[in-house]
Amino acid sequence: MRVLVTGGAGYIGSHMVKLLGERGYEVLTVDNLSEGNPWAVLYGELRVVDLLNYKALEEVLLDFKPEAVIHFAAKVKVPESVRKPLLYYENNLLGTVNLLQAMQRAQVPYLIFSSTAAVYGVPERIPVKEEDPTNPINPYGWSKLFAERVIQDFSYATGLKYVLLRYFNVAGADPEGRIGQVSREPTHLILRAIKTATGQLPYVEVFGTDYPTKDGTGVRDYVHVMDLCEAHLSALHYLVEGGKSDVFNVGYCRGYSVLEVIERVKAVSGVDFEVRLAGRREGDPPAIVADNSKIKSLLRWQPKYDDLDFIVQTALNWERKLYNTKAWITT
Repeated sequence: MRVLVTGGAGYIGSHMVKLLGERGYEVLTVDNLSEGNPWAVLYGELRVVDLLNYKALEEVLLDFKPEAVIHFAAKVKVPESVRKPLLYYENNLLGTVNLLQAMQRAQVPYLIFSSTAAVYGVPERIPVKEEDPTNPINPYGWSKLFAERVIQDFSYATGLKYVLLRYFNVAGADPEGRIGQVSREPTHLILRAIKTATGQLPYVEVFGTDYPTKDGTGVRDYVHVMDLCEAHLSALHYLVEGGKSDVFNVGYCRGYSVLEVIERVKAVSGVDFEVRLAGRREGDPPAIVADNSKIKSLLRWQPKYDDLDFIVQTALNWERKLYNTKAWITT
């Protein structure tokens, strides 16, 4: 089966390409390399194309003729989205519109879309279910929610089959150590803590200590990147086998506070690094944890790496390897 992966040179996308390649799929990566790295694409061909360039995108799809598209390409940093909202609406929304138009021209029947738990905003209940209200509190979340609606409307008009996967906090790296996350200025907690533990940052900041949580810091559901990729493959199988278009949370139904995560990074790394307390960061909800009963039931998704220490260890192993081979870094 031929699968086109947008953003396949980036963090999550490269792990997806690896999994597809290992499972025998014919895979093509489309990436503008604004965040991705060519060396991270372990299988198939890489075409350097920006989704905002419709003509180039259409040419790729008509040439490759994929049977499915897995769409990761997006801007994903919440604080940046607050500062630069138009960048996020243009990239995430218009890029998706262009992709759908090109898919229609190439007659691609299946789409797996990378969405986010940020569409829920501040949830009314924890854990959050797929049918709960969506009310984002930052432009990143809105850009993804609007893209979801565009996909749903397009599906109604054309018959496209889709699965929307709402990720919770993705972390960790390939357990084999071949690829992982690369970021000079990370915004995600686990990577920032690991960069502090490895001496690349002087301290890690805790944004907000007065949330209505068990220790006053934000609570998140962390999912290992390879479990997330398995969810995409399960979604693809589900559609091919005749499943109806739908939306699913991808998380472990388990929340950890910021301070708990920092303590686990300290324990796994063996480094007692400096932690500084700061005020709340704009666009952050107090807590968000996935109800994953639907994806387990309908997609038969069975996560393998539901262990925070394992997530941290794989991320740490990769960061140490990356730090010692700086020539790899291109972003």
